[in-house]
Amino acid sequence: MPPTARPATAREVAAALASAPADEASRLIERYAEDPRRQVMHAIEVARRRLEREGAERERVEASYRLMRELGGEGIVLGVDEVGRGALAGPLTVAAVALPDDPVVWGINDSKQLAPARREALAARIADVALAIGIAHVEPEAIDAVGMAVSLRQAMASAIADAGVEPDRVLIDGNPVHVHPRETCVVKGDARVACISAASIVAKVTRDALMVSYEDDYPGYHLAESKGYGSAEHVAAIRARGLTPIHRVSFCGNFLETPRLF
Repeated sequence: MPPTARPATAREVAAALASAPADEASRLIERYAEDPRRQVMHAIEVARRRLEREGAERERVEASYRLMRELGGEGIVLGVDEVGRGALAGPLTVAAVALPDDPVVWGINDSKQLAPARREALAARIADVALAIGIAHVEPEAIDAVGMAVSLRQAMASAIADAGVEPDRVLIDGNPVHVHPRETCVVKGDARVACISAASIVAKVTRDALMVSYEDDYPGYHLAESKGYGSAEHVAAIRARGLTPIHRVSFCGNFLETPRLF
């Protein structure tokens, strides 16, 4: 007779539960549900909580894809979002993204809810699967000249055009912009609608990389850390050094009596 397999130790069961994917973890929970060992019981409870979180996250993402279709209908649906509206330096950046229904980009969310490394990984995944991506920037000088409202409409129109497709519906985060005849605006759309979430991620990663690159051109302004927003260090640098060509003069009047160029 073949030797009887050695029973798994409590440590081995706990390790298997901690690392198993959802389907396998469910089977292990069922298998060891009556195991009286304290370490196993704790591992089962931890695994159950993990599966609950993963299930809720999966449902959140699936709901964002369903809403994309409910609002956008069939055909090509472009999601549009901006980043940099309130920054003191750097451009206003808008992205427009069309996603297929499959494959799903798991983890997609409002870019503000994601850690930088996660945003970058998701942006790469979006680039791999997207049907279309458009990006547009409005530089500080233009923002100073025409104001933010006009700049936002210009950037959104340019990003939609840059996507290179004729959208059946354009879903935009926030309030009405009147930038496209097939526009639908969705309050908190960056967290609720898959293609708008994708646009928020692409816009954020694109602009962040640009602001990091400016660090070498304008050292001492903490642009890599602040991304051009009004951090205490960035504002202190403006007061001490004056403005650079990438600063929005109209946004910085409170920090300088007489705006000076770098």
